[in-house]
Amino acid sequence: MNPVVGLAAFAAVSLATAVIGFYGLRISRTTGDFYVASRTVKPWWNASAIGGEYLSAASFLGVAGLILLSGTDALWFPVGYTAGYLMLLLFVAAPLRRSGAYTIPDFTEARLDSRAVRRVTSLVVVTVGWLYIVPQLHGAALAIRITTGLPVWVGPVAVVAVVCATVVAGGMRSITFVQAFQYWLKLTALAVPVLFIVFVLAGNGTPAVAEAAVNPNGAPPAGTYQTVSLLVALLFGTLGLPHVLVRFYTNPDGHSARRTTLIVLGLLSVFYLFPTAYGLIGRMLTPDLAHSGQADALVLLLPGRMVGGPAGDLLSALVVAGAFAAFLSTTSGLVVSLAGVISQDVLGGSVRGFRLAALISALVPLGIASLTESLALAGSVGLVFAFTASTICPVLLLGIWWRGLTDAGAIAGMVTGGVLCGGAMVAGSVLSGTGTPAWLAQPAAWTVPAAFAVMVLVSRATKGRVPRTMTRLMTRLHTPERPLATRR
Repeated sequence: MNPVVGLAAFAAVSLATAVIGFYGLRISRTTGDFYVASRTVKPWWNASAIGGEYLSAASFLGVAGLILLSGTDALWFPVGYTAGYLMLLLFVAAPLRRSGAYTIPDFTEARLDSRAVRRVTSLVVVTVGWLYIVPQLHGAALAIRITTGLPVWVGPVAVVAVVCATVVAGGMRSITFVQAFQYWLKLTALAVPVLFIVFVLAGNGTPAVAEAAVNPNGAPPAGTYQTVSLLVALLFGTLGLPHVLVRFYTNPDGHSARRTTLIVLGLLSVFYLFPTAYGLIGRMLTPDLAHSGQADALVLLLPGRMVGGPAGDLLSALVVAGAFAAFLSTTSGLVVSLAGVISQDVLGGSVRGFRLAALISALVPLGIASLTESLALAGSVGLVFAFTASTICPVLLLGIWWRGLTDAGAIAGMVTGGVLCGGAMVAGSVLSGTGTPAWLAQPAAWTVPAAFAVMVLVSRATKGRVPRTMTRLMTRLHTPERPLATRR
């Protein structure tokens, strides 16, 4: 790819992001604007923003790369990423919006009447957020290296600089506009090139495709345990992603939160058709990318290879722009959610505190990314889902649906899940050169049940600690309110 094309694409997306973000500054005035966009975001707009921040480097680049390596076994990733939103629709979206909280720690403190639970939840949320930002920065480093030849540190630094500028300027309201734009940019950036590639293949005829249909270096088939554990991580992990959950606080009411989730299901289903198409086409026509360890670069390289010429450069530029939008949108969503937690728990909850917290939330993972090497993008994000499913998800589900949860049970369960899953992740990385056992490579199948079990058992043993405010809050969570439009 021509380096000028890559640089132009990065510059165009950065400029568009900055312009849209600073537009949001014009209408971001109150603390509510910065934290939850004053709870006035409409379902279609909010769904587009959720799609923008949820479809990360793992979705844009990693899914196609995994399909290139593993074939149909990798299709569980887009299935799990999308189906997790069905769980959100059924169990979390509307009650969480009715809670009136600004952040996940706000919810757990209100539900369990405990500052200790709030502190533990805040620590877990910040850990999850930083773990999730690091793969986005690794993806930016890969994209910069592949498309421009610039040093790898340029990509992560550029992402952090643009994200900090937009988040600090306008908070949640600015980021809502930015992420909605970035969802549609990412969808276009994948759909248009793959349609051109299909036309090229149709013009060449099917025999040319059939000759290269086998990838001899495909990854071995996943076993039943790995598949089940991956689905547990993706389904339950989606319920605890801080940057996704904070989006439901921006809806006007619980009805809007449910409608938003339904729209998101549709948007994700459409989006994942295209990374899947890239992976299948790449598996047939570019097996050398799997041989050379460039599977995650398949989406970036395929349009130039298949189309070529000026048209190929333009399509490559569009894909690069979409990839950079993926890094920016997910990172900005995470930074907003982390800034809300850090600001309220450490810096007093002011707008100034939010801005300082945003800088801290972005710079720490930048340091971590600079000191670590990139793993397979979808695989590394899958481990973050496993950690989230083992910590935040149990306290949310039990907090919303079980009256018997206590502060001691919540803390014990989150600590158990965090230690078990975190330990498995560390052990798996240490053993990666010698062959990681399946139960360490995909720990969610045992760490998630362990976290739920400990949370329930300790709560049973500490029944006297059920808060007196439980009945009033549970009534608020489960009493449907009229949609805002019918109240006037």
